[in-house]
Amino acid sequence: MCGRYTLTTPVEKLAEEFGISEPAPDLPPRYNVAPTQSVATVVEVGEGRRLELMRWGLIPSWADDPEIGNRMINARSETAAEKPSFRAAFKKRRCLIPADGFYEWQKLGGGKQPHHIRVKGGGPFAFAGLWEVWRPEDGPEVRSCTILTTEANDLLAPVHGRMPVILPPENYDLWLDPGVEERDPLSDLLRPYPPEDMEAYPVSRFVNNPSHDGPRCVEPAT
Repeated sequence: MCGRYTLTTPVEKLAEEFGISEPAPDLPPRYNVAPTQSVATVVEVGEGRRLELMRWGLIPSWADDPEIGNRMINARSETAAEKPSFRAAFKKRRCLIPADGFYEWQKLGGGKQPHHIRVKGGGPFAFAGLWEVWRPEDGPEVRSCTILTTEANDLLAPVHGRMPVILPPENYDLWLDPGVEERDPLSDLLRPYPPEDMEAYPVSRFVNNPSHDGPRCVEPAT
């Protein structure tokens, strides 16, 4: 799964990396992004892309209670196209979720050891995401998102059995294309990222508290 991640890359670099064609919102550095918070997403709009803030934790359009989104921060890529909560978004509302690292917790005898994982070099990358619109009876609509997961690669397997789907840049266009609704070409993109292109290291349990959000979260454990 993916329950926390980092996004410290300046918004100007994100706009360049993801081909954002509209003005982007201000994004302060985040070292411990947590579920239910507002997160940056990249969506296709007309002939361009927009960086948009959404709630992390997908709320299906048919939901009676938005709290259901708290349990939908991740969607299994193997079944998302079929599950009632995700299938409409898989078909019509796909997004990129920018990050530059994420955390996973390894079960050990004395508890769980957090690890920070990133692509080699530490630059920005994109999780494969889905998004949805929920309209309450009263109040403004809520846009929310989820991160797709897949089986762990050889680097992550000793830490956790699942990992977020990371899309290489050459797959962004296909994933975001609203004209592509067939399952097969999209499912082919949802595979583990090459382990040789990633790195991981243990960090302190300081990151366990979601209220902690600073450079200390990514410092190697001593």
